[in-house]
Amino acid sequence: MRRREVIVLLGGAAAAWPLATRAQQPGRMPQVGLLLSDAADDLEGQARLAAFVQSLQQLGWTDGLNVRIDTRWGAADADRYRKFAAELVALAPDVIVAGATPTVAALQQATRTVPIVFAAVVDPVGAGFVANLAQPGGNTTGFALYEYGISGKWLALLKEIAPNVTRAAIVRDPSNASGIGQLGAIQAVAPSLGIELTPLDVRDENELERAVTLFARRPNGGIIITASPTARVNRQQVITLVGQHRLPTVYPFRYFVSDGGLVCYGPNIVEQYRLVAGYVSRVLKGEKPSDMPVQAPTKYELVINLKTAKALGLTVPPTLIARADEVIE
Repeated sequence: MRRREVIVLLGGAAAAWPLATRAQQPGRMPQVGLLLSDAADDLEGQARLAAFVQSLQQLGWTDGLNVRIDTRWGAADADRYRKFAAELVALAPDVIVAGATPTVAALQQATRTVPIVFAAVVDPVGAGFVANLAQPGGNTTGFALYEYGISGKWLALLKEIAPNVTRAAIVRDPSNASGIGQLGAIQAVAPSLGIELTPLDVRDENELERAVTLFARRPNGGIIITASPTARVNRQQVITLVGQHRLPTVYPFRYFVSDGGLVCYGPNIVEQYRLVAGYVSRVLKGEKPSDMPVQAPTKYELVINLKTAKALGLTVPPTLIARADEVIE
């Protein structure tokens, strides 16, 4: 079979060689790209990368020995996503790992041939990344984050841990398409809980401070932080800000609570990256993303920070503590 030469596309993107063709090249080290939405100095992002690299090594792939790993850090910046997506595709890797929804979107704009495995995407079908969960089709597959319905559980959790809450601000990044579905699920359960909702569109830390400060002027308020790279990158400011205004806040992931947030309910993202390594290994061995089903999380974590609860003047119900996977004291 004649080998194909790499075709470099205008705009900095490149079409990749088919995986079977690459595998035939003697002496060529397989290449894996990662486009992460975290900042390079974010400990959570570093933990995700370490989990991926460690799991990949356990599967027989060691960086610098029999595989090359190139990492780019997007830091919740759309321009960086586009730039780094083009850079990674131009390297003609065998597979690229995408951290979240915005990074997948940037990579799919850059290539429809290089295999992409995503680690944490809400509604990959609705986002247009895959045709369906069982048979993704195309060049993309991976691991879903959760169903939209979990967002309604965040509101119920807020009411349970802070019964006096009658108003809830839903902080979301309007550039993140999944935020619409998350808000819809919350709106569906709000009437039964007697909670008035206030969506807050937040693109950066300045908008966050203005919106939360304005919301906090009225009593009996609480906050739900929906999942987005923007919230993750700015989480220290989020936690500090809601603490200053004494607003009970529910978060989507554990790392918010580890950093001082009140309570979270959601999947373990570090574990998702361990699973991603398995899919990457399969692609490196010749499997096609189109034949690999999108998988959903099998475990969700309820984590409570009792120190934060005390600072907010909240008494956490014993029944809630008993259900928690982890209690930080």
